[in-house]
Amino acid sequence: MSKYRITVEGKTYEMDVELIGSNGAVQQPVKVAAQPVVSAPKAAPAPAAASSGSVIAPMPGTILKVKKAEGDSVKAGDVVLVLEAMKMENEITAPADGVIASLSLTEGSTVAGCDLLFEVK
Repeated sequence: MSKYRITVEGKTYEMDVELIGSNGAVQQPVKVAAQPVVSAPKAAPAPAAASSGSVIAPMPGTILKVKKAEGDSVKAGDVVLVLEAMKMENEITAPADGVIASLSLTEGSTVAGCDLLFEVK
């Protein structure tokens, strides 16, 4: 028999739970030796941008929308393009105020992770 504490909608309940086999008999839980905890490998650091206004693709995907063009003025946080990755739309924004210095992507283009998307100067 195992004892559990469950909280549902702010109310806490304690209960005893028995494991019953297919024949209806109560089974004893199997004791498993503790396994050492292995920490997950640390994520690789993000690649350095070519310049402070360079924006790289955070993951591979397809460009769904291009909302700004080369030469357009942008403010920090303005959406420049929309990248679809893993069936999700990700808004890629300008990192700083400035002008789009380079943007050669078109809707439907595919990009790899860490590809240069655009630069703001």
